[in-house]
Amino acid sequence: MYILAEIEAALHPHGFSGGLHYQSVTGSTNTDAREAALAGAPHGSIWLADAQTSGRGRADHRWESESGKGLYLSILLRPKLAAQYLQWLPLATGLAAARATHACTGLTVDIRWPNDLLIGPRKLGGILVESKLTSNTDPPSAEFVIVGIGINVYQLVLPLELDATSIALELERNSQRNQTPPKHPSQRQQLLLALLKTFPEEYLSLHTVEGRHALPVRLLQTSSWLTGRSVRVHGPQACTGVTAGLDANGMLLVETETGIQTITTGGIRALASAHQRTY
Repeated sequence: MYILAEIEAALHPHGFSGGLHYQSVTGSTNTDAREAALAGAPHGSIWLADAQTSGRGRADHRWESESGKGLYLSILLRPKLAAQYLQWLPLATGLAAARATHACTGLTVDIRWPNDLLIGPRKLGGILVESKLTSNTDPPSAEFVIVGIGINVYQLVLPLELDATSIALELERNSQRNQTPPKHPSQRQQLLLALLKTFPEEYLSLHTVEGRHALPVRLLQTSSWLTGRSVRVHGPQACTGVTAGLDANGMLLVETETGIQTITTGGIRALASAHQRTY
């Protein structure tokens, strides 16, 4: 169970001035946050649930949200940033989640463009960023942005077809690999408190020239997917090739047989070794 008083006490020092909204069960924290945003909820509001019955990821993929097993939250932002800088938000959030997880567990989290958290080849969590843009500013900006974060914590059994993992499973694998006593996974409470510290730091970094310049370098140091990885791109820009970094807006560059493609939508998966090519 969450200790709500401790979470609420941690909000204001880190810039979450909108307050905490907790439900034991909800459909989707992102849906709750969007409805509240349209009704005027303030910047820095957080929606937290112990379980989701209609949790979702990017492209409306279902997100398994078993009660008491994972971290499920959404953060409402009313940013004063140009939309071009907000395009970095999923990756910046990935850095925040990777830092928080490592601080609490010692596990190293990989980031798969644009919004997946992995440990090795298995998915640990995901990020869903949704926004409402306003057209009366030049350059365009966002009326509000909702950042949804889901991380598997305690699950010991996950459907094979999901190719997923959890903090508990990875700590168990480490103990078997190193022949050491199993380490109990950090409580969700501690992971959440760590995330409430790292996320504002990453978000605020988008507000400075120095922070924006440093972000791609830090991502290249954290993610094994951004350069030199043979991938298949899914979605409207379907193609295969080798990742070649990020452009100035955080979009993925993929070197294909026909040249460099800038991927602005969709997702990537590792290309099966039998089909790998060198371009």
